[in-house]
Amino acid sequence: MILLAVAGVVALWPRSTVPAAEPGTQVGAVAPWEVDGPGSMAAPSGPEVDALRASAALDPCPTPQPGAREPAGPLRGVVVPCLGAAGEVDLAAALAGRPALLNVWASWCAPCREEIPVLDAYAVRPDAIPVIGIDVRDDAAAALRLMADLGAKYPSVVDTGGELWQALDVPLAIPTTYVLAVDGSLQRVNPPIVFADPDEVADTVRRYLADSS
Repeated sequence: MILLAVAGVVALWPRSTVPAAEPGTQVGAVAPWEVDGPGSMAAPSGPEVDALRASAALDPCPTPQPGAREPAGPLRGVVVPCLGAAGEVDLAAALAGRPALLNVWASWCAPCREEIPVLDAYAVRPDAIPVIGIDVRDDAAAALRLMADLGAKYPSVVDTGGELWQALDVPLAIPTTYVLAVDGSLQRVNPPIVFADPDEVADTVRRYLADSS
């Protein structure tokens, strides 16, 4: 089993399981978990991870498209491992010139478990933009097991050193979702919500992309 770096173990667990609800949040709705910061985690590797990758069968991580524009925005220069396959991903280059939905999650995060199937259902819709998970403060084996158990197929990357956390300025709550515009700019879905329905995801994407145009 892959072990987290010692520096990240202390900071692994959420600070509280259910933070105070934002004004207007539906009573009984799943709320994001508070966390202390990015932490650190080991890059996914080894025979166990290889077997779990085959079982999870995640979609490939994105790669740059021919003729794409130059990478731009806060993700520029951030290179992180792919969760579902060997290799690293430069997200700014891989997504240059196209919109995407970025979702920060972890296997130990109960609200994330509620949301992942919803994001997966959205990701296969014909009107969907690419969905990319960002696994934080986690264990790659546990993350892959969760994706396999839930049957979710959209790709995820692994934020081993907190580079994406810093670039995204995550507000110490996960799951947290961002809409990436074609020009590389990012908007955080605010207040942080846990999506409960694919239509809610689609409506949010349309609203935030309209705001960025």
